[in-house]
Amino acid sequence: MGGEGLRTYQGAVAIVTGAASGIGAALARGLAARGARVVLADRDAERACAEAARLPGGRGEWRALDVRDAAAVETVVADTLAAHGRLDYLFSNAGIAIGGEALSFTLEDWHDAVAVNLLGPVYGVAAAYPRMVRQGFGHIVNTASMAAFLATPLAAPYGATKSGVVALSRALRLEAEAHGVRVSVLCPGVIRTPILENGGRYGRLRAFLPPEEQHVLWDRLRPMEPDELARRSLDQVARNRPVIVVPSWWRVLRLLNGVSPRLADAVALPQLRAIRERIARAAPR
Repeated sequence: MGGEGLRTYQGAVAIVTGAASGIGAALARGLAARGARVVLADRDAERACAEAARLPGGRGEWRALDVRDAAAVETVVADTLAAHGRLDYLFSNAGIAIGGEALSFTLEDWHDAVAVNLLGPVYGVAAAYPRMVRQGFGHIVNTASMAAFLATPLAAPYGATKSGVVALSRALRLEAEAHGVRVSVLCPGVIRTPILENGGRYGRLRAFLPPEEQHVLWDRLRPMEPDELARRSLDQVARNRPVIVVPSWWRVLRLLNGVSPRLADAVALPQLRAIRERIARAAPR
């Protein structure tokens, strides 16, 4: 698609937050490979700069951005639009995980999860959506998680905030349709990124398993590589899918939870007990 409307993806301008690593970096690579100009935004400025330099065709640029700062998000969106005359896509992707038992969390843990995972996309919407309405096109893609649809013991802040991202995205999609603006929510299953080991570069896992045991648990869920996730996700963004679940087999769990939350919880409970036992065995004596 070209002309004055949304471009998919040749000649498009896109902002990707959390773009210094993992899913964000993979989305940036995928967008650039399809001909988009990509602004990689991350609070790890050094890594964002390095990732931008690797994009093909000189299509990358970077900005230091902490998505917890509403004014900073506003500035990045405004500057991008001013520099390029358009903003086709905003991928609000920055996220962290806070893992462990709810009893172990501090208020700071809860605040950090809400500030990054939920308020980050909210600030993105506040900055980009009115501008997209004025230009008559645009596509906001918020990264949530399959955790939004399932009970998430040992990751309650993550599940709670990602559920909020899904609710935000679905409501905004209906409102935005009348203005020619698209909204999608990306709900990955388990993807092989740093978030699996330490909650992300700025996340944390409290009283959790040693890394080698975490790897065993995650590998059972067949983690997808980030670039494959990006390829499949961008295909579905181009088709304007409202809720994008990748890998596709995770849709079965989403369906199970929708049909019978009690059954889904019954499946999850033995796994929780087993993980608790492993955590107890791994704890220092």
